[in-house]
Amino acid sequence: RDDDDINDVASMAGVNLNEESARIMATNSDLVGTQIQSCKDEPFLAAIPLHKRILEMAKKLGITDVPTEVVTFISHATQNRLRTVIEKVTVITQHRMESYKDDEWYEQATDVRSQLKFFEQLERLEKQRKDEQEREILLKAAKSRSRQEDPEQARLKQKAKEMQQQELAQMRQRDANLTALAAIGPRKKRKLDSPGLFTIGGEGLGMSGGSQAGVGAPSSRQYARQKITRVNLRDFIFYMEQERETSHSLLLYRALLK
Repeated sequence: RDDDDINDVASMAGVNLNEESARIMATNSDLVGTQIQSCKDEPFLAAIPLHKRILEMAKKLGITDVPTEVVTFISHATQNRLRTVIEKVTVITQHRMESYKDDEWYEQATDVRSQLKFFEQLERLEKQRKDEQEREILLKAAKSRSRQEDPEQARLKQKAKEMQQQELAQMRQRDANLTALAAIGPRKKRKLDSPGLFTIGGEGLGMSGGSQAGVGAPSSRQYARQKITRVNLRDFIFYMEQERETSHSLLLYRALLK
């Protein structure tokens, strides 16, 4: 037609702008006329002590005035930096706590814990063997009836006497402990499935009055235990070793000395 405009793209595409505007107004009618404002900018750190600290550092560089915007910016930067550190250290801790024992795609190559237990057992057996040898030497020295005794022989006899007294004291202490345990009687186990009470983390939680109708039957309600990620010093050291800013810092050196 003659009155068609080649620049009217909406008409050429078959879009009615009036209908689209009415549909948008009907959809977002609750937002029309509302006023949106930003939240209050609350600093992460205390403003007054932080401002004093910044002024003390700025005076050394010849700066006498620090505006409040700088304090707010440094406070937000500290919050962002702390959040980044916590997120990265949390990921490191979670990787450390992962267990691949039940994963079918992994097989155990070495078991350091069992190796350490084996070496500890060897050391224990070696110490026990040396103690037995020393005990035999002391017993032989105690049984000797030689009239002329040198100072070494007298020392061995005295040491054997002390060893026998120590063994006798240990036997008496063991007998006393067994007698006390027999007098106390067997230990009673706590009833975990007692009706009307659930134990979570060492604290008892009573059931509500409406749920007492099913006393004696285990409740189907389960309390989900919150998973806690515990970060230790080793995780922080690993994080500082990976970061370029802290890999050669004095803070990392002090952490390695602890």
